[in-house]
Amino acid sequence: MTLLDAPIYNAARAKRNRNIIIAIIAVVVLVAVTGFLGFLTGHGWFFATVPAEHRVNKFLETVEAKDFTKAYGLWNNDADWQKHPEQYKLYDFDQFQKDWGPSSDYGVIRSHQIAITKAVGNGTVMGVNINGGKTPLFLRVDDKTKQIGFSPIELYVGP
Repeated sequence: MTLLDAPIYNAARAKRNRNIIIAIIAVVVLVAVTGFLGFLTGHGWFFATVPAEHRVNKFLETVEAKDFTKAYGLWNNDADWQKHPEQYKLYDFDQFQKDWGPSSDYGVIRSHQIAITKAVGNGTVMGVNINGGKTPLFLRVDDKTKQIGFSPIELYVGP
C-alpha cells in the first residue's frame, strides 16, 4: 500500500474515536480530582466512608425510635442475635440498653448529626453529635465485619 492507496476517510469512525478519547480523559480527570479532594478532606477516596455513615445513621434512627432489639442487631451486624446471645457477652444487651437507653449519659436520644468522618486503618471513625451536643461521641464501623463500636480514636473537630 502506498500513500496514494490510503483508505477512504470515515467520518463516523473518526467521531466515535474522538468521543472515546474525550470520555477516557474525563474519567481520568474525575478520578484524579475526586481522589485529591478526598486526600484534602481526610476521607481517602471521596465516597469511601458513605456506607459506614449510612450504617451509623440507620443505627441511630433505630435508637431514636426506641427499638433497642433491632438497634443491638445493627450494632453487632447480626439480626438474629437473640438466637445466640452468648456470642455477645463482652457487650451484652443489658449494657447496650444502659448505654443507649433513656438512662444513658445523653438521656432519651432524639436526634443525631454526623460531624466528621474519616477512614482509619481497617474501619471508619466518625464523630456524632447526639441531641445537638457540642462534643461528639466517636463511633467506629469495622470494614470487614460491619460491626459498630465505640472508637478508641477521637478525630479533631476544630475549635
